[in-house]
Amino acid sequence: MNSSGLSYCGSEVKKHDYDRYLTSLFAPEFCREGLFALYAFNYEIAKTAEVVSEPLTGMIRLQWWRESLDGIYAGTPRNHEVVLALARVIEQFSLSREAFDRLIDAREVDLEDEGPASKAQLLQYLRDTSAALFEVACEVSCEISLAGEKTDRRDAILKAGSHMGMAWGLLGLIRAIPFHAQRKRLYLPKDLVASSGISTGRLFELESSPELCGLCEDLAKDIRESLRQARAERSSLPASVRPVLMVGILADQYLKRLESRGYDPFDPALQGAKPSASWRLMWANFVGSY
Repeated sequence: MNSSGLSYCGSEVKKHDYDRYLTSLFAPEFCREGLFALYAFNYEIAKTAEVVSEPLTGMIRLQWWRESLDGIYAGTPRNHEVVLALARVIEQFSLSREAFDRLIDAREVDLEDEGPASKAQLLQYLRDTSAALFEVACEVSCEISLAGEKTDRRDAILKAGSHMGMAWGLLGLIRAIPFHAQRKRLYLPKDLVASSGISTGRLFELESSPELCGLCEDLAKDIRESLRQARAERSSLPASVRPVLMVGILADQYLKRLESRGYDPFDPALQGAKPSASWRLMWANFVGSY
């Protein structure tokens, strides 16, 4: 624990994934550190493309994490803050390795020069990254182990997590357009960029356009639909899972700001949660919504 009372993973999540940090504060004590470990692991692999100078180095970094998982599941975890925390949560909740390998494998896409060729490819990327992460987070926050269970309740929990992950991941990509454009990278599907008439040259000069705003407006419809589907499972979920999904409350805020700015992803208002976010989350926690 540091001087703020947070664990290493908690501090990392607060620094680099503040929205999910806020929602984790409402999670039951039995799983809060587990969520911090999971989100810190996600940050470590998600930042790979940003911290390496060439794809080969990134592949080596991702392989280090695969080998770290080897050690965790063999009972000999590496002496690394996030690895040790992840080992504890994997043991505590009997988490299978499949989801973690899926998350690491998906991050190899970030090392490629080209973005997704189609919307279908983008959605698959989101399923393997954001949606997969939310599914595991829901499993960690459930009062009982979901491993091996084939029940309607299990299906509802994982479905809600998957849909929320799709919404949050797609919203995150829209908000990250300026960040990626600075690095001459585009996660928007090539087919939609072409059909919308978006100029990538103008985009990489950090300039917005009516065409870009129009595409973001269309993608916002997909986000709202994913949020709707996640919320359709609300009555079937245990209360302990809802804090994981409370990013939906923050997604609503970001969508409202995006809409009020004409769906311009370069508007600075899209960066960072508003001061009112904590109060909205408190209310959502009180009434059991997300």
